[in-house]
Amino acid sequence: MLDSKNAWQPYTPSAENPWDRKKVGHLYRRSGFGATERELDAGVKDGHAKALDRVLAGEAETEDFTRTSAFMASERSMPPGAPQGRLSAWWLDRMLKTRHPLREKLTLFWHNHFATSNAKVQNARFMLAQYRLIQEHALGSFRTLLTQMGADPAMLVWLDTNTSTKAAPNENYAREVMELFSLGVGNYTETDIRQAARAFTGYEIKEGKGTLNRRQHDASEKDVFGKKGKFTGEDIAGLCLDHEACPRFIVRKLYKFLVSDADTPGADLIDPLAEQYRKSGFDTGKLVSTILRSNLFFSPVAYRAKIKSPVEFAIGSVRALEGVVGTLPLAEVLDGLGQVLFAPPSVKGWDGGEAWLNAQTLLGRNNLALAITATDSARFGTRCDPAVLVAKHGAKTDAQLIDFLLGLFLQNDVSDEARTKLLDYLKATKDVKYPAYWSEDDIANHRTRAVTHLVLTLPEYQLN
Repeated sequence: MLDSKNAWQPYTPSAENPWDRKKVGHLYRRSGFGATERELDAGVKDGHAKALDRVLAGEAETEDFTRTSAFMASERSMPPGAPQGRLSAWWLDRMLKTRHPLREKLTLFWHNHFATSNAKVQNARFMLAQYRLIQEHALGSFRTLLTQMGADPAMLVWLDTNTSTKAAPNENYAREVMELFSLGVGNYTETDIRQAARAFTGYEIKEGKGTLNRRQHDASEKDVFGKKGKFTGEDIAGLCLDHEACPRFIVRKLYKFLVSDADTPGADLIDPLAEQYRKSGFDTGKLVSTILRSNLFFSPVAYRAKIKSPVEFAIGSVRALEGVVGTLPLAEVLDGLGQVLFAPPSVKGWDGGEAWLNAQTLLGRNNLALAITATDSARFGTRCDPAVLVAKHGAKTDAQLIDFLLGLFLQNDVSDEARTKLLDYLKATKDVKYPAYWSEDDIANHRTRAVTHLVLTLPEYQLN
């Protein structure tokens, strides 16, 4: 375990701890949704500094991406009553096509942090507006994000702030802005919540935007965290941000998201980052940069110390295969795997970690892997043919095929036993009786697709 003085210092490659394909794969999994073969090769060749700069900065989105996935275009084409599947599919499409995966990955983090579900909101445009707010500030100011979230239409509906008046204050948002969004349990009192609830009265939705109706707002003095004033909702957000617990709370959540589900970091690791976050004005981009560049991030503490979410599993697989998949049916499958975008299960979001895996979801991942590796899957409309990808990269023998697949999906981080079993499988398939009308290419392509499916079901591939 690294000591706290060195943990957050920038990683520098050495003979004992070299920059290699495993570290490139690790970086791309955590900062996005996995890497293609080209990205893995370029990451190794360019070196750690350039690779990190590229990941953090992202690339300019293509004109096609902007035109087909831009928020305003979707707002015009997606009515408020659009079905949940269409809403989820829209975001999956962005994840597949974006050239700045880190921004989408952090948008997913904040979506789970401010967990808001369309199951209650029942307005696709409100949900897209919240997505736009989060995506804009995902790598920017948490201060701005938290402040503006209090008047976000989807959030106003989700936590009933739109019905909170000075005659009948609703405590839901006041409680969650402290417990789940900024401070954590134990850093506020019930009195703080009741007083803060009065500050959030009078917020309503007009023409699709959250506004403060002064006639329904309690403008009298409140007492929150020992401070008195005629606070509004924005003022409460500021008080939460100024609370000493706030930067530590957010840093711990980002640590879990970017570094490890299994490790519980002590104050000696969290406090230095929390102080940096506070002094930067809650600049999330700077905080994420420190984490991703650090010794700790590239240490055994972080390596494969997380379980892939269903979205990470699906998007990572399709991107690695350089393929295309229908996102409407993909959204339906992800529902069965326990993750519906824009519909987390509660205000606490998805539990994540080991909760992603059980007998049912493992079978679902197996079936999903089978569907996206099959050529021209009728259900998914997929064009993710592993045989095309393998041919493109010149793998011809069984050994070369296994080397390529394990290098792409797992950076060869598997046991000799697992590799041998995959080779034995390919050997056994040579004796299978195939349809008489199949050509030699048909047989070879079938074997490639089948063994790719097996790679995607390996236990190691479930780890992020």
